[in-house]
Amino acid sequence: MKERLRLRDTVLVGSMLFGLFFGAGNLIFPVYLGQMAGRRVWIAAVGLLITGVGLPLLGVAAQGISRVSGLRELAGKVGPRYGLLFTCALYLTIGPLFAIPRCASVSFTVGLEPMGLSGGVPLAVFSFLFFAATLAFSLWPGKILTWVGRILTPVFLVFLGALIVTALVFPMGSTAAIDPQPIYAEEAFFSGFLEGYNTMDALASLAFGIVVIGVIRELGIKSPAAVAANTVRAGAVGCLLMGAIYLALAVIGAQSRGVYPLAANGGEVLALVANHYFGPAGGLILAATVTLACLKTAVGLITSCAETFSGLFPRAAGYRVFATAFCVVSFLIANLGLNSVIAYSLPVLMFLYPLAITLILLALCGNLFGQDRRVYGWVTGCTMVAAIFDLIKALPAQLIAQLHLEGLIDFAAEWLPLFSKGMGWVVPALIGLVIGLALHRLRPEDKRAKAV
Repeated sequence: MKERLRLRDTVLVGSMLFGLFFGAGNLIFPVYLGQMAGRRVWIAAVGLLITGVGLPLLGVAAQGISRVSGLRELAGKVGPRYGLLFTCALYLTIGPLFAIPRCASVSFTVGLEPMGLSGGVPLAVFSFLFFAATLAFSLWPGKILTWVGRILTPVFLVFLGALIVTALVFPMGSTAAIDPQPIYAEEAFFSGFLEGYNTMDALASLAFGIVVIGVIRELGIKSPAAVAANTVRAGAVGCLLMGAIYLALAVIGAQSRGVYPLAANGGEVLALVANHYFGPAGGLILAATVTLACLKTAVGLITSCAETFSGLFPRAAGYRVFATAFCVVSFLIANLGLNSVIAYSLPVLMFLYPLAITLILLALCGNLFGQDRRVYGWVTGCTMVAAIFDLIKALPAQLIAQLHLEGLIDFAAEWLPLFSKGMGWVVPALIGLVIGLALHRLRPEDKRAKAV
């Protein structure tokens, strides 16, 4: 029986995973982190790499090691209802509520805002055309999408590579001379850690992991242990490539402060850097490739979300109805603008990410406690309660004031360790783990075995 993929196949699967992950957020957040962090960019980058690279790799590995058939089964280890709700919440987050609208708003920010167009009618027209094309490809996918994917990604990476090499060889400034923004001056590591949430890659890994596993099985790997090992190796290839790009973009973002002031978002930074080195032509090439890359990502996400929801709720609607509805919702949200999409996604990510992190870690270590559902339940329950406070803290200040939520934030700041760093869920998760493991150890051996 075949136990290990050839190096060529491992690289190909890793490249496929990179293509699945690499979207709008992977471009804009590292470069903006660099602008914000300044000379503390390396410390911030370590935090970003943990949540933006390490966690996605662990998420892919968790599905291989736990031998589940998909996200619903993995999250279902907490409970059947939780499995359904978490699956829906995750796909809506990496789909029509945030990630897909971000594809259109990033394309607009990089492509049209440098030409003097902003918001209002231009954004509405652009996003309408963007999602009309997305829907057309999603409803009638053909060879053109495959062609665009095969041609576009290499062209985009070649241009991005040329931009990165040029910027590193001829830097706009020294990172050591750039003062960090206050939040990065005080908490560079934790700020970078939380910035990694915005990429949504750890969430996406729970959705895409099963795709990688299926490809590995098609390549002749059948043993569950061998599938898990090859999944980890292929995942490492894709994630290491992402990590290298993240580091380069973060450094370029920091160096750009030597010429340009702090931008409003990473999309603006990319446009400024491209125009600085290659002039208007470089800006146009970047805009075209980013737009097509984001279009390809949006089509993939619409397809994945529509297939998932039509499978979960077959009586509610079919694939085409879900695909159309998701495009309409994405269009409406995209018209809020990139800054608003990012701002309103943060509270949701502050809630979902702790749940995703604990689920990944429990799946990786599940054999140590016999996959006991009580361990999953206690850890998830305690994490969820604490993550609600993180969500509240991340809400826009105006909304916090209108809902009079200041008291809840003060309560959490007093009683939850690490809450000020955005990590208030860590200690409650550990408490839940201790309780769950204690209950697991108290259960008689024969009953414990039945829970596996």
